[in-house]
Formats: sequence, C-alpha cells, structure tokens
Amino acid sequence: MGFYSSVEISASGLSAERLAMDVIANNIANVNSTHGGPGGGTFKRQLVVFSQKADTPQNQTASLDSQDQSYGQAGVQSLGIVSDPSADKLVFDPSNPDADARGYVHMPNVEVVKEMVDMMAASRAYEANVTAIQEARNMGNAALQLLKS
Repeated sequence: MGFYSSVEISASGLSAERLAMDVIANNIANVNSTHGGPGGGTFKRQLVVFSQKADTPQNQTASLDSQDQSYGQAGVQSLGIVSDPSADKLVFDPSNPDADARGYVHMPNVEVVKEMVDMMAASRAYEANVTAIQEARNMGNAALQLLKS
C-alpha cells in the first residue's frame, strides 16, 4: 500500500463520517416532528449503511515482492440511508391535532441521547482519519528530508 492509498482510505472515511454526522443532525432536528416522514407520516430515524471497499490487487499475476502492484480503491463507502424500523413513540395528548382516535400522538423513534452518542463516535472517527492524513503527510515530508540529506 502506497502513500496515496493511505490518504485515499482516510479521505473515504472522512466523507463517510461527514455523511453520518449530517444524518444524525437531521435526526436530532426532527426529534419532535410529527410530519416529514414518507407520505407525510411521522418522521423515522435514519441510519447510514456503510460497506468496506475492496482492497485487492488488480494485477493478480504480479509477484509479492513487486512494488508496482496496483491496488483497487480501498476504504469505506456508504451504501445508502435507511429508515430505522423500530416503532414510533406514543405520547398521550388528546388536544394535539395530530392525535389519533385514542388520543395518542405518534412521535419519531429518535432518542436524543443515542443520537448524541452516535455523533460523538462519528466525530472521533472523523478526527482519527484527519490525524491519519496528517501523519501520512509528516512521513512523506520526513522521507523528502532524508532524500535532501
């Protein structure tokens, strides 16, 4: 794996975690929204589905000692955004115009504490990827300094 491959992997992680933080922020913004879901229904918590990109040599016949193996793009990719299938929260409020016949209002299945924990995890993963890019840059600079000497 070369210098640019490690930066590309970290860059894909940055993009993925940024998307995750955007989705989490949208969930928090809609925590009290009784409209905005599919078909005008109750908003449903959204989740990002990630997948690992392949990291296999494209040239299978190259020797293991060869430094010129070209690798496929590695890292992480988002497959999409899905709705959380868990049930809505029911809040008894017969005076609410969105209440059903029994007086219950269907509220989003979003828990702010869970979203904040997910946001912290995404933020830390983002920071880790930034640090990895910075360290790759530092190693590249150190190698250039050795060549100057």
